[in-house]
Amino acid sequence: MAELRVTKVEQGQTKIRSVPIAVTPEGFWCCPSPVAFQKTLKAHNSLHKPKSSSPPPPPPPKTTAHRKQTILNEKKPTFGPSRSVSDGQRALGPEAPDAPALGASMAAERVPRPKVENLPRKVAIEFGEPGTGDMKVILLGKQGFCVKLSVHKNVLVENSNFFADKLAEQQSNSSCLEIEECEDVEIYVETVGLMYCKEMRQRLMKQSVSRVLRILKIAEVLGFNSCMQSCLEYLEAVPWVGDEEEEKVVSSVLRLQNEGIGVSPVLKRVSSDISIAPKDTLSHIIGLVLGSNEERGRREMKSVVLKLLRENNSVSSSSNPSDVCNQTLYDSCRNCSSLLLSLFKQAAEPESPEKSVDNKDPLVKQIALASDNLSWLLDILADRQAADEFAVMWAGQQELASLHMKLPIVSRYHVSIITARLFVGIGKGELLPSKDTRQLLLQTWLQPLINDYNWLQHGCRSFDRKVVEEGIGRTILTLPLEDQQSIMLSWLGSFLKSGDSCPNLQKAFEVWWRRTFVRPYVDGQQGNSLQSDSSMTS
Repeated sequence: MAELRVTKVEQGQTKIRSVPIAVTPEGFWCCPSPVAFQKTLKAHNSLHKPKSSSPPPPPPPKTTAHRKQTILNEKKPTFGPSRSVSDGQRALGPEAPDAPALGASMAAERVPRPKVENLPRKVAIEFGEPGTGDMKVILLGKQGFCVKLSVHKNVLVENSNFFADKLAEQQSNSSCLEIEECEDVEIYVETVGLMYCKEMRQRLMKQSVSRVLRILKIAEVLGFNSCMQSCLEYLEAVPWVGDEEEEKVVSSVLRLQNEGIGVSPVLKRVSSDISIAPKDTLSHIIGLVLGSNEERGRREMKSVVLKLLRENNSVSSSSNPSDVCNQTLYDSCRNCSSLLLSLFKQAAEPESPEKSVDNKDPLVKQIALASDNLSWLLDILADRQAADEFAVMWAGQQELASLHMKLPIVSRYHVSIITARLFVGIGKGELLPSKDTRQLLLQTWLQPLINDYNWLQHGCRSFDRKVVEEGIGRTILTLPLEDQQSIMLSWLGSFLKSGDSCPNLQKAFEVWWRRTFVRPYVDGQQGNSLQSDSSMTS
């Protein structure tokens, strides 16, 4: 307990200390800290809970109780004179018959534990110097719990519009005010105590954000404007931990917009007065990520941006933000594909004596970086269900596909990862390009993928052979049957020559076989259509 010094008060003079002091039902003078008040409420609630079936622990030896009681009697004069203690007890008056009386001489032996129904259900707290209060405020909480505050009218009227109005409505000689159905008694008491504090900011610094929000709510009810302003200054400066806490702060502050209190400094943390186009900001972020040459930082930020865009896609309800994002992504896709084509042209140039291996290595890294950027953009678009245009763009890269065979496999295989990702997306239904686009995509990029397949299996750790083969097969099976046949026969020739170095499309081959030989739907199409028509008319 903090040290408390009680100074002598002259007659007719009232002194208000910056730190509130109080008297408990036991009669001790103390500073009503939130922790102490919480313990009082918890003790009261625990006493009114049903008793446990287990027997109570045995009482400690009487010598220990006698020793504690002796120490208590020795320390008692430091808290205040005995006259003040008796005054504090008389403050409870006849309205608190259950309050325990503290006699001048206390028995050394332990007093038997009273029954629950005989325990006090009231707590008396006095603010200011002892015996100077001229008004009682009674807080009636849940479960019949009652807190009686001994306060000063002038302090309440100066700080609280609520108390000023209540006292104006009542008679001038009224000295008691009851607050019924008080939900948060503990914070109510603390907020009234803040009316006696000159430095509320320092008092709030020791509190958590959630507790300050509770104080802010009670201060709003009481019309305690200076307290609300101090709470807002605290919330503007303190960090908000977690999305849940941020939402609570914002919702609490928004409620005060019409109260004439300056809430804009707090809200500026989550909103800006400067109008910045989302497209420009997103384009700048994506440009920074795509242009990074540091592998670890680029990889981690790609994962973060992908996750955040996925969250935006799930929360956003209007189409405009989505269209702006997709347009920005496709602008980046076109820039990356143009860069990739330029790099392929440089790498495909005939070697000259002045060209060395050292000059080739940076070019290979740039091709790998551009290909990885395109794969990342494709992942974002596929997750947003907006990758159909990417399939059209990639299927039209005939020049890039023609240069593919002229480059060493170590330089070109990154491009085949993009093709494999497209086939997987089509196979899973993540993108739905037209029949012509699917046919052109297979015609342009399936053979380059087959040529790089062995390297992809052994040189790319993220390559999933089964998933890619399933995606290729499903993409082929979406074409007309005659196109399926030409592609499957071409694949069969490559598979019989290369074996495991070629994609294994046996499942797709079996489906095509059954469609062609086992279940020829074309022969019975006319009869089935007639049967369906007759069944509909009947």
